[in-house]
Amino acid sequence: MPLHPQAREYLTDYPSDLNTDLAELDLERIQEMRAHDGLAAQRGPLPQLPHVRDETAEGVPVRIYRADRGDEPLPVVVYFHGGGWVFGSVRRNDALGRDLAIRTGAVVVSVDYRLAPEHPFPAAADDAWTVLRDIFARPAFYQSNGSIALVGDSAGGNLAAVAAWQARDAGLRLAHQVLIYPVLDTRQDTPSYTEFAKGFGLDAEEMAWFVRQYAAGADLADPRLSPLRLPSLAGLAPATVLTAGCDVLRDEGERYGERLAEAGVPVEVRRFEGAVHSFFGLPRLFDQAVEARDYVAARLRASL
Repeated sequence: MPLHPQAREYLTDYPSDLNTDLAELDLERIQEMRAHDGLAAQRGPLPQLPHVRDETAEGVPVRIYRADRGDEPLPVVVYFHGGGWVFGSVRRNDALGRDLAIRTGAVVVSVDYRLAPEHPFPAAADDAWTVLRDIFARPAFYQSNGSIALVGDSAGGNLAAVAAWQARDAGLRLAHQVLIYPVLDTRQDTPSYTEFAKGFGLDAEEMAWFVRQYAAGADLADPRLSPLRLPSLAGLAPATVLTAGCDVLRDEGERYGERLAEAGVPVEVRRFEGAVHSFFGLPRLFDQAVEARDYVAARLRASL
């Protein structure tokens, strides 16, 4: 598959996601990398919104965005950032949180879940579920009208998928789930893992490193780590799955979409041809990011 010209240009500067020797990534180095975001300027503008506030949901930090000046109840979009469960934060993804609020017209709740390796599995999944439960339990606090959707990219897509089936099992109805190049199977044995193992942004070795930091010896068949291993996907929330054409995670995302459809779940799967992992979060580098955000927002507005 040919790379999109913008992806090819990006890879000249960022041939791999971490762009460093994995053997050097001790906790001190990880914390240094968290403190410096070399792509901050490419994540988009920070438009002023009438309502942006930092809160906690049963101890989990969240940032809540609302793009209008009203106070009537609205749908809620819960966003889980990417970063391999090791990197990322509400602050780093502030531009995307604001953009989602503007594009969807919903209240956006961005979740600052705990990161590995300091907080290994299931800390991030537990935090995601804690926040979602709290939104259902305290609708007035979030100005929620009860219509709730989940959005997550990469490791955040993993957390969104896990929270979606936990909601199903708890009898909590979600309006939609949007999974953007999600991590759905820690086996890492799909053809896309071979085809795009190195030189396409997120290397296969890097993804394996991320899994080791988060899983920390846990059973990789646990569906809280690998939602694709869930025995039944029946009854899950309607879904949108986005994949990047040149991404090690492509095949597991598309297989998840197939399994959702087989289980009778309304789903659309869209592959962005020639794109590399992380494109969605970098609208100043990738025209496809803007196209993808328009598509996601339209899907959310229709569902909410």
